[in-house]
Amino acid sequence: MRPLSGNGLLLLYLDFDGVLHHENVLWHPRIGAYLSAPEQYKIFQHIGLLETLLAPYPQVRIVLSTSWVRRYGCAKSAKQLGPRLRQRVLGATFHSRMDEDLFMELPRGQQVWEDVLRRKPRGWIALDDDGEGWPPESAGKFIQTHDKDGISHPEVLERLKAALEQLCSK
Repeated sequence: MRPLSGNGLLLLYLDFDGVLHHENVLWHPRIGAYLSAPEQYKIFQHIGLLETLLAPYPQVRIVLSTSWVRRYGCAKSAKQLGPRLRQRVLGATFHSRMDEDLFMELPRGQQVWEDVLRRKPRGWIALDDDGEGWPPESAGKFIQTHDKDGISHPEVLERLKAALEQLCSK
């Protein structure tokens, strides 16, 4: 199997819910995605923060590891990130040629790990609020975010800054 786009690159695997905003996102057929959370939380409220964190590292590319891709597709999901982050997106851990049922049986950590094996990046980190199913090979690469405050939580923010610096020093 030939590697997907990302071979030899530095990758950030990015979940949306619990990372870029509060984890309690719901879907409605007429209005689409919306947050069911206290009013201080807004959908995609941490996009600017992620843009700022990634700005010193233009070589880092993004792979979407979010359930949004299964619902909206990769291109529509990437549009949610705005132009600066969207231009970094290479693809997603899920694509339409996959068996969705088999994919969904895997915990998020395994979904990401299988994508790492296919893409063969030079280095990678993953942001996700779901700590289940991450293989031992992801130690030091997986950053579990705060389910409500996402990457803005002070401990998560410090871990992410350190991980990006380490990733890009390779």
